[in-house]
Amino acid sequence: MKSSGKCDVLVIGTGIIGVMSALYLQNAGRSVTFLERGEIARGASAGNAGILAFPEIIPIPAPGIMKKAPRWLVDPLGPLSVPPAYAMKIAPWLWRFWKASSPRRFQYGLDVQMRMMALAASEMQKVAAVPELAGHISNTGTLDLYDNRTSFDAARHDWDLKEKAGIAFSRVDRSEIERLQPGLAPQFQHAMFTPGGLQVADPYEFTRSIADLVLARGATLHKGEATRIEMVGESTIVSLKSGEKIDADKVIIACGAWSKTLAASLGDVVPLETERGYNTTLPEGAFDLTRQLYFNDHAFVVTPLSSGIRVGGAVELGGLDLPPNFRRSEALLNKAKRFLPGLKTEGGKQWMGFRPSLPDCLPVIGPSRASNSVIYAFGHGHLGLTQSAATAKLVTDLVTGAHPTISVDPFRASRFG
Repeated sequence: MKSSGKCDVLVIGTGIIGVMSALYLQNAGRSVTFLERGEIARGASAGNAGILAFPEIIPIPAPGIMKKAPRWLVDPLGPLSVPPAYAMKIAPWLWRFWKASSPRRFQYGLDVQMRMMALAASEMQKVAAVPELAGHISNTGTLDLYDNRTSFDAARHDWDLKEKAGIAFSRVDRSEIERLQPGLAPQFQHAMFTPGGLQVADPYEFTRSIADLVLARGATLHKGEATRIEMVGESTIVSLKSGEKIDADKVIIACGAWSKTLAASLGDVVPLETERGYNTTLPEGAFDLTRQLYFNDHAFVVTPLSSGIRVGGAVELGGLDLPPNFRRSEALLNKAKRFLPGLKTEGGKQWMGFRPSLPDCLPVIGPSRASNSVIYAFGHGHLGLTQSAATAKLVTDLVTGAHPTISVDPFRASRFG
């Protein structure tokens, strides 16, 4: 079998986690090789909403969440769905999700996310200051919108937790909603405004720009699909589908939803599942959108991109193999039209991507069971873009032997037994 030469650090995956990790590793003096099965930045990193969601510290598996799930699941186009063909396969993941929603586990997850988001925000400031990456991030502010007073009041506990964490926001009434974002349907009388909400102009362009910068600084790109990783003496050998093998000093597994099989080859059984996210990107001029809009009672967002307006969200737990159900995109777009009556819905581009998610909604970051030479960096769910710089910092700490900036214990693969 053909064998490539020895490389210093092999980063598997060129999504936002992979390319950001490569940038940090280069800054620490390491030589980087990318391994990519498809196109750079064309996975989930291309289709997210572009939100740097640092205030989103509240764990999704919260007490009482499973009481709401049956109501959602009966609606195949609702905020959470499981295709019947995938129901039995996802059952163990949902069991772990339910266990993570206990009050004790919720508080633990909240504490971990607060530390992770603080690191993420400070590290992303450094990335935004890199001259080649300047201009990708802007402050738009965020409007969290509620259908009625009942749902607004029900969310008060979450906002209290955010306030305790030092996140700045204010309650706004209808007149202020109209000033902040003209054109919303009159039903929206209650909202919270977060003035520090940050938006990436285009998530694909941002990820691609980081990759281009890393490549321009001397990194190499190797095309191929990793199928197995094994330790042979002091070497870490990555086997590719083509039969080729790559020998690396360090390996970073950052290939999102495809990371599960590689972790298993190293003895780590990780309950990684796939949230299939849907969106539609409307062309420029579809609406005069000035900031990020969260429609909290419907689990979707509308965000301003440099290329137009993105309408997306909701969760479909359907794995990697089932065909996409673009009726979900259409349902979101129809809701957006009701909530933004002036929205022009013609000419949109539909998209479906795979968000790699763990049942406790924390990523896997840390060394593999087999060797400290293999570092995991996957499973960020909805927060990959948001937590990319923090993850890159932790990965680089582990590769270089520095004491991690925050503890990686909550993110270890071994937490799943």
